[in-house]
Amino acid sequence: MIVLGLDPGLGTTGWGVIRVEGSRLTHVANGQIRTDAKAPLASRLVTLDSALAAVIAEHRPDGAAVEEVFVNANAQSTLKLGQARGVVLLCAARSGAVVGEYAARLVKKAIVGTGAADKKQVQAMLGILLPGVKLAGPDAADALAVAICHAHHARR
Repeated sequence: MIVLGLDPGLGTTGWGVIRVEGSRLTHVANGQIRTDAKAPLASRLVTLDSALAAVIAEHRPDGAAVEEVFVNANAQSTLKLGQARGVVLLCAARSGAVVGEYAARLVKKAIVGTGAADKKQVQAMLGILLPGVKLAGPDAADALAVAICHAHHARR
């Protein structure tokens, strides 16, 4: 099974692809989709959709996993994140992949064993779970963690 993990954001969306064979996980690819902060919102969403569609066409995932939105103090930022997340969910679902959604705490618990883990702990565990992985950045690392969480939950 090929799983695509997604860490949505309007400025940067992380993506990570893993192969799941039984209990074995293998890194396939990871990256980050960036949009131009100076471009109009609609253009940024189109850029996100087009770039993600290309990733999906290349890797043909069987399943996809998206990190759930966290609410922050700035309502405008939360709204923009929600719009980017909507594009990511739509793009993944349009591909025919089974899409799961996971809270950040659940993802951290699946990777590190505690929902209170920090980013460095998650990245260190990714190095153990996916030997030799070269991370394209922190958002790509989060996306790989979401993919692994989905792989663990899909086996149940």
